[in-house]
Amino acid sequence: MWTREFMLFFTARTVSMLGWAITPVATALGMHDAGYGATGVGLALAAWTVPMAGLILFGGVLMDRFTPRRMMIGADVVRVATQAAMAVLFLLGRPELWQVLALSAIAGAASAMYQPGVAGTVARVAPDVQRANATLRMSEAIMQLLGPGLAGALAGLAGVGVVFAIDSAGFAISAVCLLLMRTRVAGSGEEPVLVRLREGWREFRSRTWMWSVILIWVIFGITLFGPLIPLGSVIVTDAYGQTAYGLVMSASGAGTIVGGLLALRIRPARPLAAGGIGMFLFALEPLSFAAGLPLGVIMACHVLGGAGWAFWSVMWATSVQTLVPAEALNRVSAYEIGGSTMAVPIGQALAGPMAGLVGARELLTVSALVAVAGCLALLSVRPVRQISVRP
Repeated sequence: MWTREFMLFFTARTVSMLGWAITPVATALGMHDAGYGATGVGLALAAWTVPMAGLILFGGVLMDRFTPRRMMIGADVVRVATQAAMAVLFLLGRPELWQVLALSAIAGAASAMYQPGVAGTVARVAPDVQRANATLRMSEAIMQLLGPGLAGALAGLAGVGVVFAIDSAGFAISAVCLLLMRTRVAGSGEEPVLVRLREGWREFRSRTWMWSVILIWVIFGITLFGPLIPLGSVIVTDAYGQTAYGLVMSASGAGTIVGGLLALRIRPARPLAAGGIGMFLFALEPLSFAAGLPLGVIMACHVLGGAGWAFWSVMWATSVQTLVPAEALNRVSAYEIGGSTMAVPIGQALAGPMAGLVGARELLTVSALVAVAGCLALLSVRPVRQISVRP
């Protein structure tokens, strides 16, 4: 598996995921320090997620035309610029809300041009797809373990601007690694964009196991994934300080390593059913915030939640990458990524106002209940329970 091409792709994904790990923490802490509160945090995160979800379908189509490698390099270059600009703004003082929202939106649009190519690239550079996904998930988890703690510590010592500068450097390294890859895939897809989109939709909707999961993820986006960071960051930061929230997110990263190790060793005959069982653990994350538990217990809950999330993620990615034809994988990946993320900005934007009406802890209690109900619904769908993946 450790060919030159996979090692370069592994390096690119690892340093990119450092950026993915520290950006939400840096954004949450920066907006909190600037006085924008939970509503500002939610708006900043939503500003990234909306263009990500809205443009990702076009990203999948453009991948076919210009090749994933070119699109991913271009996206990294754009994110180098946006994160460097964020660093300058926070280093110079208190940025205006519109400035943060605009740069976050540009970074989200770049991510939409990047993310659909990941699935196709993994399947192309790694002969053992599940093992490659598990290895990538573990490297991402290590970054998720180190990144939030690093972000929290640096934000407390040197300011949020330094965190965004590190983020920018990581995307630059990723672009160089992708540039050095020898994998060449000729562009295709001369048909009009709408034709390619319809073909991708046809492939997506023909798989019940796929669209039923995405439907549940839409509900999760509004009620679970969306409110988790805006409300959790405020609860923990107010109670224990900035560094504490970084430690909580690092604990989730530690759990992701555990989930990745399990996915390396376990090859369930029915991967989505096994992953769905693991996802029950994710309910512990919002529940720990809602219950006002001691910091150590919150971190333990995030270890378990991260493990469940990572195991599900590997099972899901492996199912998509091995059961969808290679020629349609970029477009189908765009539909499943777009569908799973399009509702998250709604939850992020509503988190602050809803918490003001009913309370942050009460809202996160609802999130935990929805997580459990969603997993039960997931396992009640027969194609999800019965889908199997070839070795």
